[in-house]
Amino acid sequence: MAIIRRVRPEDDKSLAVIIRSVLIELGVPKVGTAYADPELDHMTSAYEKARSAYFVVEVEGKLLGGAGIAPLSGEDPSVCELQKMYFSSAARGLGLGKEMIDTCLDFAKANDFTMCYLETLPYMEAAQKLYLKTGFDYIDGPMGDTGHTSCNVWLTKSLV
Repeated sequence: MAIIRRVRPEDDKSLAVIIRSVLIELGVPKVGTAYADPELDHMTSAYEKARSAYFVVEVEGKLLGGAGIAPLSGEDPSVCELQKMYFSSAARGLGLGKEMIDTCLDFAKANDFTMCYLETLPYMEAAQKLYLKTGFDYIDGPMGDTGHTSCNVWLTKSLV
């Protein structure tokens, strides 16, 4: 049975390994993407800020991935960003992605965000299908200041 919970300090090292492994597996550029984010090694402290949370999924005590919500840097305070949603291959195809998005968006709504933004890469087709299925729509350009210059697919979802 899968458990979705807030990230804890003891998760940080394993989570960084999982996320970087997934990014390498998917052929994601190491520059201009989450791979280069300094917070990747310190997810617990990175998401201690107000209106921010990172959730992990574990099955039988084994961490399989996670996703976060935080205010979108450089944007109106009512806009949040779905961040760093990555799962190991063992977690894929189990419906955990939808469950994780629901958890993140419930947190976003409870923290008075009215729109959620995300960015991805064109070849992450399975992720895009999931985003569209959960109510996200494509937009024509980036929002905020994420620093992810290699990500060139952008989506938003109204939370009201």
